[in-house]
Amino acid sequence: MKRPSLAVQILIGLVLGVIVGAAFYGNPAVANVLQPLGDIFIRLIKMIVVPIVLSTLIVGVAGVGDTKKLGRLGGLTLVYFEVVTTGAILFGLLLANLFQPGRGVNLGELTKTDISKYTEGAHAATSHSFADTFVNIVPTNVVDAFARGDMLAIIFFAVFFGLGLGALGERGKPLLNMFQLVADTMFWVTNQIMKLAPIGVFALIGVTVSKFGVQSLIPLGKLVLVVYGAMLAFVLLILGTVARFAGTSILTLIRVLRDELTLAYSTASSETVLPRIMQKMEAFGCPKYITSFVIPTGYSFNLDGSTLYQSIAALFIAQLYGIHMPLEKQVLLVLTLMLTSKGIAGVPGVSFVVLLATLGTVGIPVEGLAFIAGIDRILDMARTAVNVCGNSLAAVVMSRLDGTFDQRKARQYLADMQAGALPPLVESRGH
Repeated sequence: MKRPSLAVQILIGLVLGVIVGAAFYGNPAVANVLQPLGDIFIRLIKMIVVPIVLSTLIVGVAGVGDTKKLGRLGGLTLVYFEVVTTGAILFGLLLANLFQPGRGVNLGELTKTDISKYTEGAHAATSHSFADTFVNIVPTNVVDAFARGDMLAIIFFAVFFGLGLGALGERGKPLLNMFQLVADTMFWVTNQIMKLAPIGVFALIGVTVSKFGVQSLIPLGKLVLVVYGAMLAFVLLILGTVARFAGTSILTLIRVLRDELTLAYSTASSETVLPRIMQKMEAFGCPKYITSFVIPTGYSFNLDGSTLYQSIAALFIAQLYGIHMPLEKQVLLVLTLMLTSKGIAGVPGVSFVVLLATLGTVGIPVEGLAFIAGIDRILDMARTAVNVCGNSLAAVVMSRLDGTFDQRKARQYLADMQAGALPPLVESRGH
């Protein structure tokens, strides 16, 4: 028998995890057994992210050979990220006002959930501003930035190091080749780790369902439906329109990324697919220097799904408490989310931290977060998949604006995919 594809294996793991979690709901022994498996898988993924981002970004920047070109790319990329994420916030507010998921919910019947574990970074997030973001991009200690996984600081250092390496010309080729070998090696390691994805997904989903149960979705079912509907509509309408202007189709992009989207959705972690989507977008026709800059940067600045969710969640909590949100307060909410949602992607429970930093500024009780903490995992899965889709599309858009998108290569990739003749991703790094 032919071995099932990675996507099918992950789906099998997902379904089995739900069945096991539901069968042993409320039994802490399930979490004790499965949690270590899930934790090991996530730790394996986090282990490879920093070396992959560092090596691929240095190779990409050093290969540009034109500092002005990189500066133009960086400026266009950040402008694009701000426009799209602001559009996501506005789209979320529109749907939350239209469907009002918090109306008619009896607060007395909701089970309060402890959110103390999400509030560790609340103080830092509250004082977060554009100035703080840009100051913290510059690391005072590169080794410390690597140890903490501070992606913005790592990106900043890698860009400067790549520029310096590129300026050396032929003298820098041996070091450049070394970083290329590091990148190729880490992509091989990634492919080996991905073979464990079905087990990791099974464990993570099983723990989630065993703790919260299927019935935990009933009181907040309307919120789940609105969030998932908003995510789907945003991808098809907003990102679909952007994709059309970029000369491709959002459905085509989803087909190309089906394995990665399934994995990101199942694990609720975009880090699990960072190396693979960089490879996929390069194989799809985007140049290496764009994928290695745009996609990692988007992990901090282009969280479309997260910002869309945060705007809906803020209004949902306001509706729970019967708080009227006039236009001027909603404008303030948009401006606040534009600030608080940037540059803190590395903080644990980032969406809760962003909401903690936002709700108080517009007069919404932060205690309302207790009502959605129990199903945050379910919502996080959707917003993670949208984040991955948005960042992948950004690489295509930037390649188009840069005039370097290889349409012939994209058509060939789609033809090979249709014929089932795609080579292993790690081998695609050699071109």
